[in-house]
Amino acid sequence: MALKISSPAFGQNENIPAKYTCDGNDINPPLIIDGVPEKAKSLALIMDDPDAPMGTFVHWVVWNIDPKTKEIKENSAPRGAQQGTTDFRRRDYGGPCPPSGVHRYFFKLYALDAPLAVGTGAKKTDLEKAMKGHILAEAQLVGLYKRS
Repeated sequence: MALKISSPAFGQNENIPAKYTCDGNDINPPLIIDGVPEKAKSLALIMDDPDAPMGTFVHWVVWNIDPKTKEIKENSAPRGAQQGTTDFRRRDYGGPCPPSGVHRYFFKLYALDAPLAVGTGAKKTDLEKAMKGHILAEAQLVGLYKRS
C-alpha cells in the first residue's frame, strides 16, 4: 500500500473549512496517515502555499513524527514530534490566510529512513536539506481556500 495522507475535514482539491484558517480558529485540521513503509523510522510534514504573492509561503513544518502515527488530531501536533519555524515566524500551525483569490495548500507527508537531527525551530529549507537521501515515500493532500 502506498503512503497516503487525507483529512476527514476536506477531500483532495476541496475547500478547507474556515475553522482551520485565519478566518476561523486557526487550528490544524485532523489528518489521517496510512500506508507508512515498514522501513520508515520517522515521518515529516510540510504544509505550504505555492500561490502566495511573494513565492511559496510555509504554514507548518513538523518532523520526527513517530512512524506508527495513524492520525494527527485537530488542533494538535503529534506527540514527541518537533515543529519548525513557519513564514508566520511561529513554531506551530498557521492556517490559510490568502490575500486574494483561491490558493492551494499542500500538506506534504514524507516517510524517512531515519529520524532527523535538525535544530528546534528549523525552517522548511533546513528540513528539506536534512531529508535528502532519506525519503522512502511521499504523499500529499491539497486543500483550497479563498477568503470571503
